[in-house]
Amino acid sequence: MKPTEKKLFTPHRLGPLTLRNRSIRAAAFEGMCPGNLPTDALIDYHRDVAAGDIGMTTVAYAAVERSGLSFSHQLLLDEEALPKLKNLTQAVHEEGALCSIQIGHCGNMAKRSVTQSRPLAPSSKINLYGPTFPRQMTASDIETITRSFGKAVHLARRAGFDAVEVHAGHGYLISQFLSPYTNQRKDEYGGSLENRARFLKEVMREVKKAAREDLAVLVKMNMRDGFAGGMEIQECLEVSKMLESWGADALVLSGGFVSKAPMYILRGSMPIRVMSRFMTNPLMKIFVRAFGNILIKDEKFSEVYFLEEALKFRKSLNLPLVYVGGLLGREKIETVLEKNFEFVAMARALIQNPGFIKNMLTEEFSRSSCDTCNYCIAKMYSREVTCIQNE
Repeated sequence: MKPTEKKLFTPHRLGPLTLRNRSIRAAAFEGMCPGNLPTDALIDYHRDVAAGDIGMTTVAYAAVERSGLSFSHQLLLDEEALPKLKNLTQAVHEEGALCSIQIGHCGNMAKRSVTQSRPLAPSSKINLYGPTFPRQMTASDIETITRSFGKAVHLARRAGFDAVEVHAGHGYLISQFLSPYTNQRKDEYGGSLENRARFLKEVMREVKKAAREDLAVLVKMNMRDGFAGGMEIQECLEVSKMLESWGADALVLSGGFVSKAPMYILRGSMPIRVMSRFMTNPLMKIFVRAFGNILIKDEKFSEVYFLEEALKFRKSLNLPLVYVGGLLGREKIETVLEKNFEFVAMARALIQNPGFIKNMLTEEFSRSSCDTCNYCIAKMYSREVTCIQNE
């Protein structure tokens, strides 16, 4: 079979959209927004990925309001960002790809030095990974942030995006509400899974209303939090069924918790000394060098490391599913697609090779040159994400 005849290269529907093929650039933090504003570097990166024949590229980690920022070089989705975001979506569209933006709030991962306010969270439990000392959200806080998600979708439409991806995983705010580890509330937003999912339900109501009929709505969610005391697969399956009933157009299936099990998301090991070298805070440099290997434990990397869990979701759901995790070559991509996942998403494979999808059209190039060293992740805490092979 010719490469162009393989499932990867067939168009497919995603809500109101049709992607030119089954590939999506996953929403991995680019670190290209100093002062919380998009730059030409961000535009150029997504243009390059679009020129490499990706079906849809996703701008990552956009905070819906200032209280949700964790980095000074993270995108804030507001009016000031609008002109450059319009340039970005235009550049992507000119290369024939669609463009999505991931929207979220960092909750207890927010940095006071960036937000100028105390971090917000479902409960006031200390986050050692920050370290941060969050304030438990009031009913008014919940309502304000919920509306901010809707406002972010309206702004995304004005910027020319085709889709939004609600970040409900990885231990950020929505995930913090869902997880019993971080949600110790005694009101209607805590306790039972139905209560812990209430914030997500309200966010989805605002997002779907703002998306109307022309923007696709994806949700990134955990299949497991990745540690004892967090959400396990059965509860996550229940959340996925809720999201299907609430009108999500697709789910991006992931796992892990940044403040508790970060390498469960990525797999492999974190180059701790690289991370500390790029940090600007001298105290954090010392802390990370001393305790980094304790807080950031290694997780064995293998290709398609989420597939076994993702298949349980495929069996239980009818809506489109996006597989992400450990996709480095054409063989495994086709394996995933043959398991009836509608789309595949990748990020690390595209940092070294933004033309990875286009290159797979030839028999000679079937793998990304990414070696999963995670240098790109270690750098993101202070500078834009790049691959060591590019420097």
